[in-house]
Amino acid sequence: MKRKLLLAGTVVLVAMLAQSFAAGADTKSSDDQNSWQRDLLAWRTKRATGLQAPEGWLSLIALGWLKEGDNSFGSAEDSRVQIAGKWPAHIAIVRLEKGTLRLLPPAGGFPKDLLVDGQPAKEQALVSDDAEKPTKLTIGTLTIIAIHRDDQFALRVKDLDAPTRTGFHGLKWYAPNASYRVHARWIPYNPSKVLDIPTVLGTTTHMPAPGAAEFTLDGQVVRLEPVLEDPKSTDLFFILRDATSKTTTDGAGRFLYTELPDHGVSQPGELWLDFNRLFNPPCAFTAYATCPLPPPQNRLSVPIPAGEQRY
Repeated sequence: MKRKLLLAGTVVLVAMLAQSFAAGADTKSSDDQNSWQRDLLAWRTKRATGLQAPEGWLSLIALGWLKEGDNSFGSAEDSRVQIAGKWPAHIAIVRLEKGTLRLLPPAGGFPKDLLVDGQPAKEQALVSDDAEKPTKLTIGTLTIIAIHRDDQFALRVKDLDAPTRTGFHGLKWYAPNASYRVHARWIPYNPSKVLDIPTVLGTTTHMPAPGAAEFTLDGQVVRLEPVLEDPKSTDLFFILRDATSKTTTDGAGRFLYTELPDHGVSQPGELWLDFNRLFNPPCAFTAYATCPLPPPQNRLSVPIPAGEQRY
């Protein structure tokens, strides 16, 4: 009799422990889910704030490609880079000569309020955005920098009072969905491949792809090839398009950044792709951005109804 009672008590105790363990696991799972969703929503808020920043993408109002020789910029119709608005007719001249840039005064001299890196403008060399610290020109609410894309240079002009910035009406997102946070297998390429990445300018840029991420989505095996924006990058950059681009998301495609695989890019490993963090390229907001487009292998036939929707 005592043995039966002991056995019965043991069974009850085991059941209680199992129930307690399951409850603890459920609580941990619920906590993890809540933490993931809080982090995601905070990231989305930061995304919108960044777009509206003084020099965010919404402030972009002009982009002018430079030719070899002298390039004037200002509001005048004969400016190589015309800046619409009540700005000086000729702000300055940029001389492009064999891959180097130099700032020169226009015929009437530099405007008094034109600053170069915070100092009154003078004739000097200009540094483009592929350097660690590009030269920044400011006048009134305008900020102007030189950008270098492949073998071309351009002036990029941003305005605090740009209509795209002042008229921003917020971003639209799919609701958070943990099923679109996928665990992927990392397949390294040794050596890295070089992908031909098309751009909205009709040009092609070349970027290293260190490997591929392979995962299953809606019962289909999917493979995506990310690129490294810089040899020292600490994340992978995915440029992709999926079936929702025909209906609810940007037609050109979307971007996603992820952490590097658990064993680095040169070794087989694993990584997480959270498609809830897919976001629109700058070209969704302005006609003056120089966006990359998805290479053919990253144009998916499956829908990914997650992340940022069409603006």
